[in-house]
Amino acid sequence: MNITKQYYQDNAQDFFDSTVNADLSSHYDRFLRYVPEHGRILDFGCGSGRDSKAFLQRGYTVEAIDGSSEMCRLASDHCGIQVRCMDFQELNDVEKYDAIWACASLLHVAKDQMPTVIIKMREALVNTGVMYISFKHGNYEGERNGRLFVDVTPEAFSDLISSISGLKVIEEWFTEDVRPDKETQWYNVILKKNIEL
Repeated sequence: MNITKQYYQDNAQDFFDSTVNADLSSHYDRFLRYVPEHGRILDFGCGSGRDSKAFLQRGYTVEAIDGSSEMCRLASDHCGIQVRCMDFQELNDVEKYDAIWACASLLHVAKDQMPTVIIKMREALVNTGVMYISFKHGNYEGERNGRLFVDVTPEAFSDLISSISGLKVIEEWFTEDVRPDKETQWYNVILKKNIEL
């Protein structure tokens, strides 16, 4: 088990408690403008299940995954759907989702694996589907607080996406951490799948 997954296994309850009440409603509003009513959303690295629950309450069809079985248990209890325990690299769905929500989750994927994971996400989206991804803003890659973190700048993300066909950035913005005890700046991005038919 890698250090990141072990961290979430060992600290699942503390992480749940510290994130479950974070207010991301403004992020939801921005993202859901691109998702059809009652559309199918994949919560990709769902953590506490906070966002899955919010999408379910707004009438969307939601599936959720996380890499930690203990995190999946807590999230399932919280949001009321069965959260699947799987790694990002195991995603093999094809044209299944209207949208993928990856909030503070891909930041645990090593840079050399990031293109593969994003391509899998692209393949899992219907054509013209969207994905939301957020990263801590910066250039750092390495272990921090017992987990692998990959921080990202808009320039680095643009370079990454330019190497992947069929995806276009349609919105990007910065936000401050909504948790009162954190001072992290976040880079948020929404991409749209557009494969020429």
